[in-house]
Amino acid sequence: MIARHILMKSVKKSNFAGLLRYLTDTQEKNERVGEVTVTNCQNDTVDAALLEILNTQAQNCRAKSDKTYHLVISFAPGESPDSSVLKAIEDKICRGLGYGEHQRVSVVHHDTDNLHIQVAINKIHPARHTIHEPYNDYRTLGALCESLELEYGLKYCNHQARKRGGENLAEDMEHHAGVESLLGWIKCECHGQIQAAQSWEALHEIMRENGLVLHERGNGLVFTSEDGITVKASSVDRAFSKKNMEARLGRFEPSLASGDAHPPKRKYEKRPMRSRVDTTQLYARYRAEQTDVQSQRALAWGKVRERKDRLIKAAKRRGRLKRAAIKLVGAARLEKKAMYALTSRSLVNDIARINELYFRERQAIYDKHRRRAWADWLRAQAVAGDEEALAALRARGAAHPLQGDTLTGRCRGAAPGVLPEQDGVTKKGTIIYRAGATALRDDGDRLQVSHGATQEGLQAALRIAMRLYGTNIRVDGTDAFKEQIALAAVGARLAVHFDAAGLEARRQELLQQATAKEHDHDRPNGRRTAGGRPVGGEPGTTGSTRPPGAGRPGAETAATRAARPDAGGIGQAPPPASRHRLRGLSELGVVRIPSGAEVLLPGDVPRYLEQQGTAATDVLRRRLPGVGMDNAALAAADRYVFEREQKRCNGFDIPKHGRYDGYVGSAVFAGIRMVDEQALALLKLGRDIMVVPVDDATARRLKRLSLGHDIAINRDGRIRKKGRTR
Repeated sequence: MIARHILMKSVKKSNFAGLLRYLTDTQEKNERVGEVTVTNCQNDTVDAALLEILNTQAQNCRAKSDKTYHLVISFAPGESPDSSVLKAIEDKICRGLGYGEHQRVSVVHHDTDNLHIQVAINKIHPARHTIHEPYNDYRTLGALCESLELEYGLKYCNHQARKRGGENLAEDMEHHAGVESLLGWIKCECHGQIQAAQSWEALHEIMRENGLVLHERGNGLVFTSEDGITVKASSVDRAFSKKNMEARLGRFEPSLASGDAHPPKRKYEKRPMRSRVDTTQLYARYRAEQTDVQSQRALAWGKVRERKDRLIKAAKRRGRLKRAAIKLVGAARLEKKAMYALTSRSLVNDIARINELYFRERQAIYDKHRRRAWADWLRAQAVAGDEEALAALRARGAAHPLQGDTLTGRCRGAAPGVLPEQDGVTKKGTIIYRAGATALRDDGDRLQVSHGATQEGLQAALRIAMRLYGTNIRVDGTDAFKEQIALAAVGARLAVHFDAAGLEARRQELLQQATAKEHDHDRPNGRRTAGGRPVGGEPGTTGSTRPPGAGRPGAETAATRAARPDAGGIGQAPPPASRHRLRGLSELGVVRIPSGAEVLLPGDVPRYLEQQGTAATDVLRRRLPGVGMDNAALAAADRYVFEREQKRCNGFDIPKHGRYDGYVGSAVFAGIRMVDEQALALLKLGRDIMVVPVDDATARRLKRLSLGHDIAINRDGRIRKKGRTR
């Protein structure tokens, strides 16, 4: 298990709403977003929690650093703890960081090869409104992960920092983008030559041969490539730091030769990481597509920008014409001033509307013509069905086969057929299928049932395995999973053969049992056939050769019944085991009807028997605020309250606003507001304003009242005019 803090490079780009929107975005996948948990908020819905968190962050105006902490908790491949364990791990890590009382939203993601939890934490304390920044959080996270791995029996991962910051960043870029970094290229191609250099001039010559420049920056040395990419020399190797190099070669001497003395023998270029397959042609396709995407995006942006400028010029021309017409109007000075003001406001609104349209179109162009990293492009091509791109993804790193409950076979693509629709492809080339509530993963060698295994899902997994590996299937996993697979194979009547002798014997046993049950149901055996017709052997049917009741299981004759002690007639007395355990009929609340011809009247029934019902179980239960109101109405009220509170914090003379909290009593009507087509009633309580979501009928009734009118709120949250019962 690895826990990591994702830093935001620019504080201006930090946005809790944007982070939460990314975490809860399904990206058109069924398997991406799992369980969403809201902690330390008044409401469990994501929209209401977001408004509450933004309102809390707005209370702290002094903090200039990032107010949002983005935490990622990732598990080893094949690990899939249940929801209770995931919640416990998330809670303990947040408490260990000092965020136990802070507001946060955690989302479980299943769309990668590693199950992981992403947590968005509000650094601002909800009560004190102070910001909390953990000290050396990477050490704290490492210690917490080690203890949790031991507590929950998870796979051990290294949590000791062995690389510096530059090395970690380069490694992350190579892992996520799939392209070799400058730091990695220097380590691979130039490390030995740099170590062998015996003078600064020899070292600069080595740099020129490799298309690099070594120069001073600050208190250290940096390597710079021809395309301007820079990396610290100490990040490549601590032996290449300025202090160590000067101790070996003397005081630093800059290069005196010009860069155009002779062309380099080799130079750094962004290329895919080395893999087990040749990706030269694929990478050429990728470069060509990215060049086309860039040119098409520039062309589309130019057209949209030109139309925006044209519309703004037209709006300004209309404004000038309106002002010229107002100048010619024979009106009073104040009237002209008002008309000029309206014209200016109209122009400002038109320009704002044009700019908003331009921003939407620009975002649509960016989404359509987005440049992709190499690994992301490969994944997009694999989703589209490119087998070569899928093979390149699977050959990127070391082979780590899927573990857990898996199905596999000896040959790939053994049987023809159509595979189900893909839900996604990971950066390691694992294809995710969805079969109802069951998620299936295919890495090219194994088919894993990751979670949500139902009988229908297991049958779908067996069909996919037969399509991929043929009829001879090997099953790995727990004993319970193997039993479920055998039941699924028998239930679907699949012509499959299991590689393990014990599992195949179990399948044959279950198959024989199922076949015997079918034969027992269809064979004439003294009961009814599948068609429901009575057969010979039943009393009263033709063709019967035995007396009624003879030879039937459970049949009983008078002699047999008489042989038992205290056996009376059926219905005359209770059996011996139940005597003295039943109340007499006079004790029960029943009505006696002497004759079936009589009609039971309401007056004949005791009062305590008429229309009896269950007693109320919540007569002492406290009413919760907002119960009976839908989430959209509550979210609209929260948005309005947040907007008013923001203005009040900025110095506007606005009374404090709050959402309806279950108040019962008198209030003063202060108006009606509409937010997202939801009517909100404003009720004044002293100096504060309470915002209550109401339906359309109540809103129309309240609009007839004048401001300042006294009204009342009952226990159900309904608003009525004082003195009336309506």
